[in-house]
Amino acid sequence: MERQQRGRHWRRWLRALRDTWFPPVCAHCRSLVDPVRRHHLCEPCARRLHRVAGPHCTTCGYPFFGDTATDRVCEHCFELEPEFREGRTAVVLRGPARTLVIDLKYHGATHLLEEIGLIAREAEGFLDYLRGATLVPVPLHPRKLRERGYNQSRLLAGIFARVAGSGTRLAEPLRRVVDTPTQTRLDRRTRQENLKGAFEVRRGRRLDPAERFVLIDDVFTTGATLNTCAVALRRAGARVIDVATFGHG
Repeated sequence: MERQQRGRHWRRWLRALRDTWFPPVCAHCRSLVDPVRRHHLCEPCARRLHRVAGPHCTTCGYPFFGDTATDRVCEHCFELEPEFREGRTAVVLRGPARTLVIDLKYHGATHLLEEIGLIAREAEGFLDYLRGATLVPVPLHPRKLRERGYNQSRLLAGIFARVAGSGTRLAEPLRRVVDTPTQTRLDRRTRQENLKGAFEVRRGRRLDPAERFVLIDDVFTTGATLNTCAVALRRAGARVIDVATFGHG
């Protein structure tokens, strides 16, 4: 314990020294960041984040702007037949939030996980929703993993598990067996067709039907990828399956 405390002290001291000599700049607008308050967003950009609070869609977490209705689905989910129970998202994917996701996913900016963890803490009810669950990241195909060098969904699941605490853990029972083309510009129907059979549970793994699994991805767009992953988990014995994403766009 004493060694851990000393390690934390030295890390704080080194970070303070680094921030003095190399002040952090905002990932979105490149202004200077106050390291006492935030990690990689300046205060004006942080205020521009739309952190999701209720009321929101029960399927994907998208907020109902100015609406007080609850327990219903949004326009993004009308045609989705979810294999999971419910979903949550931390932010709407606009402005600074979009920059964080793009830089993490495509530009190797893994240092932004500090800021994403802070935003997860700030999003109303988001960590409460995750706490105590087994977080399952959406896997990348081995080819894509070799190209990128990391799976951003696994990194997100790891930071979410750490900041949620209280028994929240990361597990990777899924693997991607079909190398699908990019889904970015495809509609839901085409995405679903492309993703059929794309995921499976690793050989020999049986999942506890009493355990709560939360699938983690960076962005909820149509829900097709998360839904296909939920099907694979259910076939392996999972019964309590929810989903969570950092952003909704």
